[in-house]
Amino acid sequence: MERELTYTPKESYIRVATACPEVALADVTTNYQRIGDLFNAASDRNISLVTFPELSLTGYTLGDLVHQTALLEQAELGIDKLAKLTQERSTAMVVGFPFRLNNRLYNCAAVLADGVIKGIVPKINLPTYNEFYEDRWYDTWDQENTTVEVEGIEVPFGTNILFDIAGARVGVEICEDLWVPKPPSQDLVQKGATIIANPSASPEQIGKAKYRRNLVTLQSGTLVTGYLYAGTDVSESTAEIVMGGHQLIAANGDLIEERQPFSSERLTIAEVDIEHLNYDRRRLHMANIIGAQIIKTEVKRNQVEILRAPERNPFLPIENDIDRSERLQTAIKIQAHGLAMRVRTSGLEKIILGLSGGLDSTLALLVAYEAAELLNLNPSNLIHTITMPGLASSDRTQDNAQKLAANLGLKNIYIPINDLAKQEMYAIQHDVEDQNTVFENVQARVRTNILFNYANKNNGMVLGTGDLSEIALGWCTYNADQQSHYNVNATIPKTLVKYLVNYLAESPKYSAVKEELRNIIDTPISPELTNIKDGEISQNTEDIIGPYELHDFFLYHLIRWGDSPNKIAFLAEEAFRNIYDKETINKWFGLFIKRFTQNQFKRENMPNGPKVGGVSLSPRGDWRMPPDLYNSAIWKTN
Repeated sequence: MERELTYTPKESYIRVATACPEVALADVTTNYQRIGDLFNAASDRNISLVTFPELSLTGYTLGDLVHQTALLEQAELGIDKLAKLTQERSTAMVVGFPFRLNNRLYNCAAVLADGVIKGIVPKINLPTYNEFYEDRWYDTWDQENTTVEVEGIEVPFGTNILFDIAGARVGVEICEDLWVPKPPSQDLVQKGATIIANPSASPEQIGKAKYRRNLVTLQSGTLVTGYLYAGTDVSESTAEIVMGGHQLIAANGDLIEERQPFSSERLTIAEVDIEHLNYDRRRLHMANIIGAQIIKTEVKRNQVEILRAPERNPFLPIENDIDRSERLQTAIKIQAHGLAMRVRTSGLEKIILGLSGGLDSTLALLVAYEAAELLNLNPSNLIHTITMPGLASSDRTQDNAQKLAANLGLKNIYIPINDLAKQEMYAIQHDVEDQNTVFENVQARVRTNILFNYANKNNGMVLGTGDLSEIALGWCTYNADQQSHYNVNATIPKTLVKYLVNYLAESPKYSAVKEELRNIIDTPISPELTNIKDGEISQNTEDIIGPYELHDFFLYHLIRWGDSPNKIAFLAEEAFRNIYDKETINKWFGLFIKRFTQNQFKRENMPNGPKVGGVSLSPRGDWRMPPDLYNSAIWKTN
């Protein structure tokens, strides 16, 4: 039975937060008020889960005061009062406090929701080194789950508990539990946790924030989970240590949000995409092991918008110049080393490249130049470029190609294909004035035929230039530019190609061709196969098939995350707000899906090429689908 498909962020995202209240040591009443104020602020912002620091109800640096009966009684009363704050609020909170059980004291975190204490989780690993003396005061719980009484109410107690909050399974580990060789979160995730909440009290030291950041981010990636780390405030005692209130929210290996140590913000808010976590877990066969006690809550996902717009360029989502340069450099190295190895093992002596004066062939040429350096070969001896102007080639692109080759010290062979293309059209009785698909594809196949024949003559390999975006859209001629001996651009999307060429243009190594590279970057993308107008570019690819920045956005979310069409359209609207309207996005998304499904047959026969990023359409590697999937219902939108 069909149902109407709509998308809102509720279906995928859970809005979470960490909180860093100012601490009043051994003053439960004041801490209750401060925690309550931050909880109310979080609830007002439609946050489903907020995590407070370790022992935040009493303070962490209490020393022997923690054994005082009055303090422990106040803590139990305070945690019960905090639980009542959650009544009729669609927000849960995790709060640290000390708890007595059978004349033993435990460092615990309480999960509060629906007006009650849903469960209490004791800390498993107690640090006893350097500045830490926790086993002086606390015991470790190593038994099965049980129930305890808090203010006359029975409450689940133990370490084998998961809490169902807003459709996500939440597990709790406390501070040191993360720093040991086998954190409890490993077991909790195996049993189904998609979010780990960690109330913490970690002192600051030089370099520790970086280590902590890496630890939390890596753990979220290793476990394919969301991770909420809430460090305690600088207002803790500074007698021997200083806390910094470091707060971290990570998911699946990415740091989503951070409160730097010693910052003034009290709430750190982010959204975790549960659908993305589940998608990767399905791919990795991360089946849940039955065994944890599941405690349900009435908390719902209630946000109606997302706080942060998605990256417009998800293939290069780095704002920091240093990190961006490192990624671009890594991409070039992967391409160049892949090509160098292929040359070494093939027994072939030359790299043959069709140089059009466009972005893709320019990147392939620069990669070949890098590979020559790795092989300790003179680029002019290894690389042969051929420029093949056709019936619709522009003066600008041909000039770009010839100047680029010349200034790199390469000999560029100039072979016009007009007569050859016309002869083929005459042979098949096609009117050369009819600039249809036949007219376009004859030119593309003539060029490829020349490249392969020239490669045979010179014991060389034809280097492919087509990028990932063209492969996804099938924007290539079958058995023409779709084919080569090796394609270094096979997993480089069009939006990334421009970044890579620009990156190399700034390198001192390519200072002699910087002007040509800049001109190529600024040249409109065009197949140059029809409608020649006095030597000018008269075909603009993005006018025909749509903006590549949209297609690359669609491709990333479809292949990397398996997002639904309605979600992809929604995310595109958020990412490209004030750039493309909904109608435009839906138009090009429809074309993307149509071309993507109808051109799998071209990808079935694509040549080898190195995988650079997280998305590849190689039929031998990352992507397999039926080549005859022309009208798939799974990608229909509203």
